[in-house]
Amino acid sequence: MTRTDRLYALVEELRAVAPRPRSARWLAEKFGVSARTIERDLSALQQGGVPIWAEPGRSGGYCLDRAHTLAPLGFTVDEVLAVTIALGMLATSPFGDAASSAQRKVAAVMEDRNLGETAGLAARIQLLDEGPTAVVPDQFATALRSGQVLRIAYVDRNAVTTSREVEPMGYVGKGRDWYLVAWCRLRDGVRAFRGDRISTAEPTGEKPPRRPLHPDDLGIVHGLLREITPGGEVAKHRHYGVGTSL
Repeated sequence: MTRTDRLYALVEELRAVAPRPRSARWLAEKFGVSARTIERDLSALQQGGVPIWAEPGRSGGYCLDRAHTLAPLGFTVDEVLAVTIALGMLATSPFGDAASSAQRKVAAVMEDRNLGETAGLAARIQLLDEGPTAVVPDQFATALRSGQVLRIAYVDRNAVTTSREVEPMGYVGKGRDWYLVAWCRLRDGVRAFRGDRISTAEPTGEKPPRRPLHPDDLGIVHGLLREITPGGEVAKHRHYGVGTSL
């Protein structure tokens, strides 16, 4: 976690429990740094105008004035429930940590009444998983954002392991499986690597120009490919015939 990410996470952690305090020691253990580092971070946030103050005493710590941070989100109960379900479905994916963090941020800036009603409805919704979550390297979820070439050890369907350098281009989700779409330098072409078959992934530090990704490059011959649209527009679909290469 970078310092910038930690500063944002500190604010969200304090907002989530406000007006209760968190001690520097507790925060240090949560974020895996020293208490002194946490105190420097909190001081930087205070100097930047974030309304954080220290409560003295044995049970004291650092508090955030929730009323003076972000305004409550104007989501309806149905909208918050939909977000909660969607993020919950990602809990067993390679993006589970980010989904959990996003869920805490949404809850932290929700109106208490709507949040309470949503929690009651969400408690009646269950997700049926097919089995234990597959182990995926930590670098899988950040591969596209980092843009770095990855050196991976990949186990194919015949249990043969190869070492490859790949240029991340995108992701494809198929049921419980997530694939990293990348330009494979070993095969000199676009390939889809199933996350749980990537035994190791090491960033090389090299950042090549990002290659364009066209759906037809994926070699999908069966199914319905749907684009993710953050702005809420109607998703585009592409239909494919019988069989699949993923």
